[in-house]
Amino acid sequence: LMSKKKEHDVEEKYPTLAEWVSTGGWVEIGTEYNDGLFARALDEGGMVWEGTGYDTLDEAMQALDAGIGEWIGK
Repeated sequence: LMSKKKEHDVEEKYPTLAEWVSTGGWVEIGTEYNDGLFARALDEGGMVWEGTGYDTLDEAMQALDAGIGEWIGK
C-alpha cells in the first residue's frame, strides 16, 4: 500500500489522471511486443485514449494525464 504522502505526490504530479480514476475511470499500463510501454484510459463505454512507445513509466503516466485531459476537455 502507498503511504498518504506518496499518494498525495502522485495526485499532484498527475492531477487529471487522479481525478479520472477517482470518478470511475481506469487505466491500463503495460508492455506489448517490443513497442515499449503502452497506456490506455477506459471508462464504462470502453477505451477513450491510448498511447504507445513510452520508455519509462513516468512518460506513460504523463501521457495518460495529458490524453485524459484532452478527452475531458481540460
